[in-house]
This record gives sequence, structure tokens and C-alpha cells, in this order.
Amino acid sequence: MTETTPEASADQPAAPPADQPESKGSALWREIKGLLWVLLAVLAFHSFVAKPFYIPSESMMPGLLTGDRLVVSKYPYGWSWVSPSFHIFPEMKGRLFGRLPKRGDIVIVTPPGTRTDYIKRVIGLPGDTVRMVDGQLYINGQAVKRVPETPDMIPIDINSPCGSSTDPALYDFKVKGNDGNMYCRVPIVRETLPGGRTYETVELGRSSEDNFGPVTVPAGHLWLMGDNRDDSADSRVPEWQGGLGGPVPWENIGGRAEFITFSLDGSTVWWNPLTWFEALRHGRAGRSLRNS
Repeated sequence: MTETTPEASADQPAAPPADQPESKGSALWREIKGLLWVLLAVLAFHSFVAKPFYIPSESMMPGLLTGDRLVVSKYPYGWSWVSPSFHIFPEMKGRLFGRLPKRGDIVIVTPPGTRTDYIKRVIGLPGDTVRMVDGQLYINGQAVKRVPETPDMIPIDINSPCGSSTDPALYDFKVKGNDGNMYCRVPIVRETLPGGRTYETVELGRSSEDNFGPVTVPAGHLWLMGDNRDDSADSRVPEWQGGLGGPVPWENIGGRAEFITFSLDGSTVWWNPLTWFEALRHGRAGRSLRNS
């Protein structure tokens, strides 16, 4: 008796094919899609929640120094055409879920007709009348309280050189400290706004911006000024001189400065990680900007 092997039935399912290796093109596309999703998530977070901001000038001394890195929150005032990280939209009126800043808030602003971000302090709200006479600020006819304080001793470094050939205002304030290091001995006047918000300003003497107004802030606008009163391109300065050119539409406000994450003195070399730590300014990280 011989055994026979039954032939495969036509109705019997065929064996599954062996796994086919994924093509290099498919794997690459999958990685690209993953990176695109991550990029979109980062851009969405920067545009609607918070983003980092770098201080490029001395206009907000003494509270903020060139080289400070901040966190700017996007949602406190609602959203407008300047909210996206890249200002890709045309200028438009109004805000979504809009709320006015409080007097004294430090804000990011995009000057009308530009795509550049400045950082300034909210001084005048809609309906306020602001004026300055010989450096004394008035809001609605009342003099803002000003009290001279002990000068700040700001260490001189690459990012804070205490004046330069293009901006010599601070040259005369360089001094040598008891430790032998060079400092910028900055004259300080503390201002207290209506409502109690208080902060330090720099007073270098008389300047062309020490007198203006009176100006009444229109509805939907804000009057912004830098804390370094004699060296700030703000609402007192015409647009053709790089300033804000008067009251700024509130839809040009991009967010509120929250706190300093870290600060660098400008001595970093990008290809040498050791210099990244050596350049850190001690004592500035984590400093809140909501109460200053």
C-alpha cells in the first residue's frame, strides 16, 4: 500500500507572503512627516501659548540687560495678527478674546508698518492723557511719583559695554569697583504708576525725549515707554527715527514678558560648549517681570 499526498485544493488559501522590506523612500517620508508634526507643534506653541525672546538693546535697563533671555506669554491679551512667531499676516484690526494690558506691564510690540519686535512698558491706557516735562511724567494731570535711588552697579561685559561709539550715552558712567572690575554706575529713579506698579528707570540727564505732549491715548491704543528713559525708541520717538511714533494700536501687542530664563554676557563661542556656561550671568535666571 502506498501513501499519496493530497493535492492542494483550489479553495485552500495560499500561504501569506514573506514580509516585504520597507523601501528607503517610505522610511524617509515617515521621518519627514514626524519632524513636520513636531515643527508644527512648536510653532503652534510659540504662536498661541509662549515663546522665548532675546533682549537686543539697553532700552529697558536697569531691569533688562542686553543678552537676557525671556519667556513671553501670548494668551494674556488674546491673539492678533502679530501673535504667530513669524509675522506672516497683513496688519489687521482687533484681537480674538482681546483683553487690555495693565498699566506697568512689560510687553512685546511690533511697530506699525514693520515686522520687528520691540519690548517696552505700558504707561498709558486708552483715554489717558500723558505728558512729560523735563523728565517728569504726568498721567491725567497727576505727576507720577519719582524717587531717586542708589545707582545700580552693572558689571561691564561684551553685551553691556556701558556705551559705544554708536550709542555713547553711558560712556561717562564707567567706574572701577572695589573688586577691581569695571562697572556701569547707572543713576536710578524709581517710578510708581497710578495703581501702585513700581519699577526702576535710568536717568542720564536731559534729552530730547524729556518733553512731549500732552497726548490723549485713543481708544484701542497704548502709550509705551522704555525704562531707560534717555535711550529708548518708544512712543515719544517718531517712526522715521526708529520709534513707535505715538500711541500704538493694541493689536500690535504680541505678548507679555513673564520672567528671565537665563542671561549671557556675550562671550560665548558657539563651537565651544564650555564657554556657554562661563558666559552665564549669575543671579538673573528666574527673575519675574510681573512685579517690576
